[in-house]
Amino acid sequence: MAKVGIVMGSDSDMPVMAKAADILEKLGIDYEMTIISAHREPDVFFEYAKSAEVKGFKVIIAGAGMAAHLPGMCAAIFPMPVIGIPMHTTSLGGRDSLYSIVQMPSGIPVATVAINGGANAGLLAAKILATSDDAILQKLKEYSKELKEQVQAKDARLQEVGYQNY
Repeated sequence: MAKVGIVMGSDSDMPVMAKAADILEKLGIDYEMTIISAHREPDVFFEYAKSAEVKGFKVIIAGAGMAAHLPGMCAAIFPMPVIGIPMHTTSLGGRDSLYSIVQMPSGIPVATVAINGGANAGLLAAKILATSDDAILQKLKEYSKELKEQVQAKDARLQEVGYQNY
């Protein structure tokens, strides 16, 4: 049963949302990915958000651009955590999306990652699940160790060849 719902407003969001899915796959967390437009098919959206808890979702990651209402509307209906990913836009560089997601009214929180922050959204979902799942917690610790080792390897190379040859 999927623990995380990944939902986006358009297939143009796929490259960013795929980064969230990649992290969840790496950590062995089941998810379901869907494209739903809150504005163009509100009936489909409402059914998705209303049924998410019954489907077993513990977290929803919702990505949207421009007038980014998808994450906030998920949070208004789904009783558990929602993570919003603001999409970069050509007109306002994603600030429109960021403000639409982060500026939620009191009582309807949406955890918001950086513009195009798909990987961090996946990691935040995993961290939320890890509060009650020791296996996920262990995988997150291993992931952090891998990140540390990557930085150490880069520094070792820098020390060996110098910045001019890096």
